[in-house]
Amino acid sequence: MKDFTIEIDSRNGELARVAAALARARVTLRAGAVVSTGPRFVARFVPSDLEAARDALESSDVPFEENDIITVRLEPRPGELVQLISRLTLGGVDLRALYLTSTTERSLEIALAPTNVARAIHALR
Repeated sequence: MKDFTIEIDSRNGELARVAAALARARVTLRAGAVVSTGPRFVARFVPSDLEAARDALESSDVPFEENDIITVRLEPRPGELVQLISRLTLGGVDLRALYLTSTTERSLEIALAPTNVARAIHALR
């Protein structure tokens, strides 16, 4: 699984243009966030279809970065997230992003964009 990172102008309808390009390609978002950093937006998202998202961004001349992500399941109780992050920290792994991708009464699915996927997998064993 992968996520995409884009940085675009926060004015002039750029976010709408990107959303429209993804919609035309029938890409939905499994998770994501958009943060304003002054005159720019930084958007990170997990698309439903990697190839379609890649093609939509490329054909719309939107520069992007792809990152490998891993998913983990947690129980929905206090302290689960801190245990997860502590294990990554002890394993020397930093995070680029963390997404909540699904929830049920019994579990949470979290997607992580670690700086080193292999190390993250090892730290979480």
